Amino acid sequence: MILAEPEWRARSLAHEARVNALVGDHLSRRRAGRAHPVHDFLFTYYSFKPAQLRRWHPGVGVALAGSPPHASWSGYESGADGVRVGRAVVERRAATVDWVRGLLAATASRPAHTGCFGLHEWAMVYRTSPGDVRHEAYPLRLGHAGTDEVVEAHQIRCSHFDAFRFFTDDARPRNALTPTRELQPSLEQPGCLHAGMDLYKWAYKLTPLLPSELVVDAFELAAEIRELDMRASPYDLSGLGYQPVRIETTEGKREYVERQRAFAERGAALRRRLLAATA
Repeated sequence: MILAEPEWRARSLAHEARVNALVGDHLSRRRAGRAHPVHDFLFTYYSFKPAQLRRWHPGVGVALAGSPPHASWSGYESGADGVRVGRAVVERRAATVDWVRGLLAATASRPAHTGCFGLHEWAMVYRTSPGDVRHEAYPLRLGHAGTDEVVEAHQIRCSHFDAFRFFTDDARPRNALTPTRELQPSLEQPGCLHAGMDLYKWAYKLTPLLPSELVVDAFELAAEIRELDMRASPYDLSGLGYQPVRIETTEGKREYVERQRAFAERGAALRRRLLAATA
């Protein structure tokens, strides 16, 4: 496919405007030195910088006619039909593409489990003391003792390694599973909020092979899921406008599962798009 200069310029400008709207508040807070317990995660746990997210890529197999700035970017090559992602990049990233495709396909093959109630965040502060929690500026809604009681009253079944590895030492034996990095392809399931957020990670790790619009779609989904993740957490973030999803109650569990299922459906559609784009 060849994109004429007016077309790729329009797509690039639209992409930059979209990203600017998404990252503007984060950049303002960063300049002011103000942390945010919800949205900073999208730029700290995930390593893709706002400037990288803002840079538009057409994806592999697309040539840009005219005089695109991509001609001077690493990984691009010029040819008779325009500037495109170079063959050397495609070959060098082949193993990564295969691994990501395998993980996404394995995850998509499983039913969504929606009974975890976001207890991974509670397990990360289980049996801690004041001063030992990550978001110390925000109180625990139920206090330390009440938080511990919620953990002890539930069966925890976290399948996601990158959530499980932050469990406290006392919480790990309470998990029904023992996720590891090696077991990730066999344990990942599509109802997991972190698996949904990680679609963004797999998308940006495949840059510049994917069209940037797909990467930003994944970022937007991750941002929305992150809000539910923290609203269902033990932290009181009501001062920031995040009303809690009280998963310790029947009503809160119902709300959590309803939203989790909706995210699982959206994640499934995005997962299919990522698989198609890397075929």
